[in-house]
Amino acid sequence: MRARPLIAAAAVLATAALGLAGCSGETDDRTALSFFSWDNEETMAPIIAAFEEENPDVRIEFSNAPPVAEYISTLQTRILSGTAADVFVIAAENKTNLIEGQYVLDLTDEPFMENAAEFNTRTYSADGRAYGLSLASWGSGILYNEDLLAEVGADSPPQTWDEFLALCADLQAAGIAPYLQSVTQMTTTISAFIGAQDAAMDNTLDAGIFDGTSSFAETWTEPLTEYNRLWTEGLVTTDVVGLTGEQVRDEFINGRVAMIDAGPWDLNPIREAAPDLQMSMVPVPALPGSEPFLSGAASPGYAINSASENLDEAKAFLAFLGRADIVEMYNTATAAITTTSDFEPVIDPALAPIVEAVRAGQVYLPQIAWTRNEDILNTEAVAQLQLMVQGQVTPEQVAQALDQKLADSDG
Repeated sequence: MRARPLIAAAAVLATAALGLAGCSGETDDRTALSFFSWDNEETMAPIIAAFEEENPDVRIEFSNAPPVAEYISTLQTRILSGTAADVFVIAAENKTNLIEGQYVLDLTDEPFMENAAEFNTRTYSADGRAYGLSLASWGSGILYNEDLLAEVGADSPPQTWDEFLALCADLQAAGIAPYLQSVTQMTTTISAFIGAQDAAMDNTLDAGIFDGTSSFAETWTEPLTEYNRLWTEGLVTTDVVGLTGEQVRDEFINGRVAMIDAGPWDLNPIREAAPDLQMSMVPVPALPGSEPFLSGAASPGYAINSASENLDEAKAFLAFLGRADIVEMYNTATAAITTTSDFEPVIDPALAPIVEAVRAGQVYLPQIAWTRNEDILNTEAVAQLQLMVQGQVTPEQVAQALDQKLADSDG
């Protein structure tokens, strides 16, 4: 049952370039359905080719931009200019703008939504209506090199933040770079700290910030202070501000760092480059009063442009993307933790410690939890975190800047 589409995908892989030829201006008599994604062409080409093989009257015009900021910016520009694709990705950072601006079609009653997990559908919903077909969830935690930890006598990952910092110090003393992460976007560590605190508050943390009964200063200052100990205690270089996620991953692949922030998307590249590397991913260690937690969210969903003139083809494409055999193709290509009810994903053993929590929706990402101005706040948060890492602002000032940005955005 599952083998057929994979075989079909392999058979049509050679035609993938033709399936994407619309990007280069080629045309034919088929209906052109435009599709804008933040997955790359390597991931999507086999899926698009398989769709075109089953739907010979439709040609997919594929384009993409890398997540997150470049994708969001490009989509926003296209929407405002009336050139947005028929189908595009709806993400945490732009869901409110897209839904409130009525740029995306209501998918609530579409049959292809039935297999989507409730957590995923709720993420891209408003007022009980669903606007995105999300097929997977992700969790980001600490990925550690088991052999390097063993060199300092650590046979299991730490459970508390104090233990984690002590382990970093031990690794550093042994001449091993302990920990790296990219600070070019919201960091896993901060997201997990805030998520754990939110869980301990019965998921009321963000509601308080946005209804004015609480604030970023009240809820974020302590987690930021603990996070900043990585630099105030000299355990991590400030050079991380300039590192991309791919550069951090390369350091891990080459055995030059013991622990990194990582997500499921990192596993395939690491396995390909370093097949013998022994690793495991665990939640971010806990601050006092909370539990180890994961940064994460429902993966971006597929949305239909409400202004599309190809609604039937767009709905057929989403129904195809949500089909069990196509979800399997995506899982195979990306190692994504898919969450649809009719397919059990194959997961890398290194992710075993986090899979249950991810599929249950026990993850947190500020941009998802924020109820308005999430794109503006996310940009401000990343900028402030970079300044803090470089010692130019304090944790208190970071939190205060977010409160000020929210107030300014609200007018």
